[in-house]
Amino acid sequence: MRRLLLILLAILTVALLVLVLRQNEAALAELAHLDISERSAEIAGLVLAAIIALSLFRRRFSDVLESVLLWGVIALLLALGYTYRFELRDVSEQVLAEFIPGRAISKGRTVEIARGGRGGFSITMQVNGARIPMVLDTGASSVVLTQEAAKAAGLPLEVLNYSVNVDTANGRARAAPVTLDRMSIGGITERAVPALIAQPGQLRVSLLGMSFLNRLESWEVRGERLVMRGYP
Repeated sequence: MRRLLLILLAILTVALLVLVLRQNEAALAELAHLDISERSAEIAGLVLAAIIALSLFRRRFSDVLESVLLWGVIALLLALGYTYRFELRDVSEQVLAEFIPGRAISKGRTVEIARGGRGGFSITMQVNGARIPMVLDTGASSVVLTQEAAKAAGLPLEVLNYSVNVDTANGRARAAPVTLDRMSIGGITERAVPALIAQPGQLRVSLLGMSFLNRLESWEVRGERLVMRGYP
């Protein structure tokens, strides 16, 4: 069992090292210019640790060697993980975005969202500081919120005027015009965004429509990803 664990750790270490070096070409140059004296000191330290282990525990050489390699691999994994924690965080964000609908990958003012299992784009927006799940609807001229989303965003439901005619999946309905103080996703934030609030029971999920998308520098569906870019 210990031998299998050692093999798995070694494979994981090699994979992690390859990933890190591919993302950071400067690391290759650093490895090529390591001080030989530092290498010698590290090797001497490992040899001394092995001799101490042999004398203290009196195990078979193969067992001691496995233990030394095991802890060496663990130490290397910890060192690599800490040194390249920011690069690994970006990788983990991309992995999570593939499996969690609506999770955004943010790179400055560019945000990417993977297509959901049903073929659409589920997006979790921040509306007035509240997390609101939405679906992308390029056919909607405006952002449209459900009653529940509007309440979570702190909008005054009791004074709304449902004066705008809208077409929904359930037919013609009426909605109330509002202005959202702030809409955010990743590194993109837009203020004073025009929106509509659907009447109770008329809408199951809020819609991310063109009144937000038209504020962006650009947006596009690229393969299985929605890419949005905000102005600098």
